[in-house]
Amino acid sequence: METYATHKGAMIAPRKARMTLDLVRGKKIADARAILMTTNTKGSRLISKVLESAVANAVNNFEADESKLYISETYINEGTTLKRSKIASRGSVDRRDKRTSHIYIKVSDGMAKED
Repeated sequence: METYATHKGAMIAPRKARMTLDLVRGKKIADARAILMTTNTKGSRLISKVLESAVANAVNNFEADESKLYISETYINEGTTLKRSKIASRGSVDRRDKRTSHIYIKVSDGMAKED
């Protein structure tokens, strides 16, 4: 049985969040929570919220055992880019790109889905 959760439009650059996500890919839920709690980044806070949502979906919707769950698939895609301008030297204008991310986490217990 597999369930997933997504966070679209997270205000963090995908390149920064991927470093934290690589730490928890393929781990059991308890290990992933411990890693995310001890990692002091904005990405770890956002990823832990998505992870908790995916676990809650599995437990509440499909009566899965939380101790058997592990992270089976996870990735971060690039979201929309917010274009902002800032005044630069000599009266010119620079563009600042504020990048967003789509965070996706799928948890599984290794069992086949019942129909």
